[in-house]
Amino acid sequence: MKKLVTYSAVSAYLEKIFRDLNEDFFGGFLETPVITIQSTPGANGYFSVDSPWVQENGKKQQHEINISAETMARPIQNVVATMIHEMTHMYCDMCHIQDTSRGFTYHNKIFKQEAEKRGLVISYSKRYGWSLTQPSLDLVKYVLTDKQWTDILIYRDSPLSGKKTDKKPSSTRKYQCPCCGMSVRATKVVNILCGDCNEQMQVCS
Repeated sequence: MKKLVTYSAVSAYLEKIFRDLNEDFFGGFLETPVITIQSTPGANGYFSVDSPWVQENGKKQQHEINISAETMARPIQNVVATMIHEMTHMYCDMCHIQDTSRGFTYHNKIFKQEAEKRGLVISYSKRYGWSLTQPSLDLVKYVLTDKQWTDILIYRDSPLSGKKTDKKPSSTRKYQCPCCGMSVRATKVVNILCGDCNEQMQVCS
């Protein structure tokens, strides 16, 4: 696969990722949204509860899933985890399941349950509820081994990204114990336990 260094290539790539995830994790249930790449201050992406994109003079409307322009160059499994996070919101919306409150910002336990059915590890945030998202080891294997998806090598450089344009994305992956916070790095997918807590360490960005 060619390096993902152009906006058009990344846009098509995200659309393909959505299609595959829809088939493999949602049984093809989800409607096709418009996938955008824009700034999302304080978030890695979002799902529009309304349907802001209109076709054929209003005859058809589409939801929007956005991936943050500043965070696209994270490890691909983390970008995919963000996509699944937003797709889970879309699934709940289509099924009339209330997965958020407080103006769609607070994620409840129903969201956590639905997201974790689809390969995510969801942790709690005092401000946003069950919203902190990481890929499970099974999802990492799906992304890197089964699909062999590669990292996106372009992002918007701004104060939101916290990155320098001359810094290449890291080829290592960080694993962290969900109990004590101990972390290690590896250059490939590993299945590792924390020696102190005997807990499986989770991959994170």
